[in-house]
Amino acid sequence: MNRVTALLIGLILIAGCAHHRDRLSVLKEGRWIDLTWSFDEQSVYWPTNIPVRHETVFEGMNDKGYYYSSFKFSAEEHGGTHFDAPIHFAKGANSVEKVPVEQLVGEGVVVDVTAKAAVDRDYQVSIEDFQSWEEKNGRIPDGAIVLLNTGFAQYYPDKLKYTGTMLAGAAGVENLHFPGLHPDAAKWLVDQRKIKAVGLDTPSIDFGQSKDFMSHRILYARNLTAYENLANLNSLPAKGSWIIALPMKIRGGSGAPLRIVALIVKP
Repeated sequence: MNRVTALLIGLILIAGCAHHRDRLSVLKEGRWIDLTWSFDEQSVYWPTNIPVRHETVFEGMNDKGYYYSSFKFSAEEHGGTHFDAPIHFAKGANSVEKVPVEQLVGEGVVVDVTAKAAVDRDYQVSIEDFQSWEEKNGRIPDGAIVLLNTGFAQYYPDKLKYTGTMLAGAAGVENLHFPGLHPDAAKWLVDQRKIKAVGLDTPSIDFGQSKDFMSHRILYARNLTAYENLANLNSLPAKGSWIIALPMKIRGGSGAPLRIVALIVKP
C-alpha cells in the first residue's frame, strides 16, 4: 500500500464513511473527478508570464530498433492549474516543499456563485455567499478545502472569455476581468473558520482588477494555500467530496504545477 492510498483510507475513516464497509472498497467504488487542466501551449498564464513550452528531445525508432520518446518542458510556477504556496505573498511562510502533506488533502466544500459571476465578470465572493452555503449545508467543516465555482471554467482556455483580455504584459494585467474572493471574505474564513486551502476556476484568488492582492496576503499570512485555474467544479457536490491536491514538490517554490482530483464516495 503506497502512502497516498494509506492517506486516503485514513481520511475516509476520519469522515466516518468506512465504518460499515471494507476500507479499500470505499476507494474502489468511489468516483474520481479530475479538477486539472492539461498543460500545453494553450494553458492560461498571467499576462506577464512566459507560457509553458513542451519540446521534443527524441521521438521515434532509435538506433537499437525500438520506439522511444522523451520530451522537455519549461514553465513558470504560476500558470495553468497550479498551486500557490504561502511564501508567494508572505515572507518567511511555507514554500512548496514545506507544506505538510496533511494540508494537501481535505473535505471539499463547493460554493457556487455562477449566477452572480455570469452577470458581473468582476464579482467577488462574499461573506454572505459563505453564510448562505452554511444555511443550506451546515457549518464549513474544520480542515475543509473551500472551492469557489464561478462558472468561468467553461471559457478555458479562451483567454479573451476567460481572463477578459488577449493583451500581454502590463497592458494585459490592466485589462483582466474575472471573479475572485473578496478580502473581507478571506478574512472571515481565516478568522471564523479553520480551513486548509481555497481554490477556484479563475486565474487568481483575487479578482482580475485587484491591485493589492489582499485576499492572497490574508490567506498566506496564515500559511494557507490556494489553487487556481481549476476544472470541473460543476461536477462536484456542495459537500461530500475529498480533495487531493498534489503540487510538484519544488524546493523553495512559491508555486507549482498541480494535479488535483476529487473523490466522491458512494453513500
